Amino acid sequence: MDDSVDHLRSRKGAFRIALIPAEVLEALNDGKLETVNLNEFLALELPRLARKVAVHIGLDAQSERLIDTFAMLPAFKPMQRHGHIARALYDLTAELAERDAVAHRLATHPSDVARCWATHWIAMSGLPLQAQLEAAWRFAADPHFGVREMAWMAVRDATIRSLDEALRLLKPWALDPDANIRRFASELTRPRGVWCAQIEQLKAEPWRAIELLEPLRADPSRYVQNSVANWLNDASRTQPDWVEEICARWQRDSDLPETRYIARRALRTLSRQAPAPV
Repeated sequence: MDDSVDHLRSRKGAFRIALIPAEVLEALNDGKLETVNLNEFLALELPRLARKVAVHIGLDAQSERLIDTFAMLPAFKPMQRHGHIARALYDLTAELAERDAVAHRLATHPSDVARCWATHWIAMSGLPLQAQLEAAWRFAADPHFGVREMAWMAVRDATIRSLDEALRLLKPWALDPDANIRRFASELTRPRGVWCAQIEQLKAEPWRAIELLEPLRADPSRYVQNSVANWLNDASRTQPDWVEEICARWQRDSDLPETRYIARRALRTLSRQAPAPV
């Protein structure tokens, strides 16, 4: 960790890109500092950051592969650009004997954006699902919210391809002491989710995941509660009767504020659709 930017770590974050202090922007683009909000994330000069990160992890920042990637970035949407940079960095490791060491340096980089790029490497690895989940663990527990979101997205496609195996492997995650890990298990398997592929099997048969959700029905963490409620709200769009039944049973069996909160949020779409009383 770079002590020279310690005085910047407790900042609130500018509410407009134009108001981001030059010192903060410099540190962000040099890979010395984490972003604290979307404005900082969008303000990044990705080619500059990528070159800095490449040097930090032992790759050639002036490689033709990176230069070609930077040239084509404007043709893609902002979030897609990160995937292309991650792929370029990954490709540069292909001939390296110390590939694992490079991956570790990226996964533990001070920049949250660099760690997000590391999550992309999980899907690129071609590893079996269990190995991908094991690789995602450190990112699922990351202190930065953005990295945690990228963690479950990185293994979403592999989860869809091997859903039953994923639901089995994730059961211990739902019991983990770390709320971030428990939330990962729920968020990864949401039938619809946000900005990701939908899980058609769980839209049609959400009950297949009930053993994963049951331990979370009275979770003490609001972070987890919101994810579980969103999971059930997703399912309510295709299997409303089942969701209503689950919420009713949970509240009978676990008459706690946490469960009532989950049920209320889980039923919000159905509540809006209900006819007004005459």
